[in-house]
Amino acid sequence: MNPQFPCIALVGRPADPPVAEALVALAQHAWSRGIRVLVDEACDLPFDPGVERCAESTLATQANLLVSVGGDGTLLYTARLLGNADVPLLGINRGRLGFLADISAAEMIERFDDVLDGRYTRDVRRTLCARLVTVDGEERVALALNDVVLQKRETGRMLDFESFIDGHFVNAHGGDGLVVSTATGSTAYALSCGGPILTPDIDATVIAPISPHTLSDRPLVVGGQSVIELRLIAQAPIRAEITCDGVLLGDLPVDGRLVIEPSPKRVTLLHPPGYDYFRILRSKLHWGRGGRQGRPDLSC
Repeated sequence: MNPQFPCIALVGRPADPPVAEALVALAQHAWSRGIRVLVDEACDLPFDPGVERCAESTLATQANLLVSVGGDGTLLYTARLLGNADVPLLGINRGRLGFLADISAAEMIERFDDVLDGRYTRDVRRTLCARLVTVDGEERVALALNDVVLQKRETGRMLDFESFIDGHFVNAHGGDGLVVSTATGSTAYALSCGGPILTPDIDATVIAPISPHTLSDRPLVVGGQSVIELRLIAQAPIRAEITCDGVLLGDLPVDGRLVIEPSPKRVTLLHPPGYDYFRILRSKLHWGRGGRQGRPDLSC
């Protein structure tokens, strides 16, 4: 039995055929190596009899490694299963982009073995804590590895809101909303709003307006320890919803506050040998004039 990861848990959407195929192959391979394998009890794939089924909410409390099979959305979902458990994540990419789930299907088993044998690098990512505070003091709290988003529900009308950083008034915004992103999430929604790409080791937060009404309302980068607060400006009824990594936290009332601050929770990603963040950027964003895997051809 592997001394480092004697028990692993596999997470993915079995309704997706490429994901289902990878889940079965990984389970069979890990089991053949004498590793205990856990899957969600609702997963109806034809696993070997030795694969154990349990409640998805208990996977992180039993396993030494969570393996996410799918796209970045699946890895974000897997990260939410961690709770307070300090368990690393490994991402197998069966989705589209794969900024977080960086192991391709072609090298899945080989790279999986690398990690199981202890050949990997640890990549610790920070998270944000979002607190939705109502006028009567009630709070809803959620964590985000990628981003916290305030956005309007109805189309055709602008959302008017104010932003504060560390207690200081910053701006009165008009537009479709705002993305507050970690460095990890800088290549997600914030990027499509014109925000910068931050390398994962930077302790900073990106604040990117969504379709702002004025061209001067530009993305802003602040220190990772900053506390950001958003408040709606009184206006005709319009719904402003808050999502954390795409999951609904609730609606922000006119008299309420959305407070976004650094969280002590960290998410640890494991990368196999040869991991290169800039190679991933080149590949996913189609940078360079030459081959996407290596250096560009500068001969012309």
